[in-house]
Amino acid sequence: MKREDEDRKCIVTGEVKPKEELLRFTLIPGNKVVPDFMKKLPGRGIYVSNSKKILQQALDKNFFAKATRGKAQALPMLAETAELLLKRRGLEMINLARKAGDLVTGFEKVREAAAKGKAAFILEASDAGADGHEKIKAAAGDLKIFMLYSVEELDTALNRVNTVHAAFLKNEMAKAVYQELKRYEQFLNS
Repeated sequence: MKREDEDRKCIVTGEVKPKEELLRFTLIPGNKVVPDFMKKLPGRGIYVSNSKKILQQALDKNFFAKATRGKAQALPMLAETAELLLKRRGLEMINLARKAGDLVTGFEKVREAAAKGKAAFILEASDAGADGHEKIKAAAGDLKIFMLYSVEELDTALNRVNTVHAAFLKNEMAKAVYQELKRYEQFLNS
């Protein structure tokens, strides 16, 4: 019997990886393949490396059907759906951090949090100006800077106006947000 903490195998690459580095899909009635990133749906998981390119390869070459002995039917838009879910999950976690008071926004507050060693990482709008980006990069030092969302998306998630920079304060919430943002970034870039 498999334990929940075991590694899993990607159906495309054949690589065995920790589950955190894979995307989980499952079959619902009608043999449709659906994302199950929260691991809440019943049934056997089908794992694909956390990569948009590899997921698209799984769709193009019908790896889901091969992994389920011809049972699975994956919709062509599954990669876009997966991307949307990962993006939305990251925004939800950013909003939770806001509600918990575990982030600061605004250039000066972000720079101060970074300078005082209070920031775990920084989130910058993907459409931020080059000048502001260079300044925040200098202030961040070795801190990770994510650039995954537009100003409009950050404004919606944070219920603010003109959100360009946010620093997440060092704590458990920051770790959880970091994992979700890293997962989304990896999906887009690998």
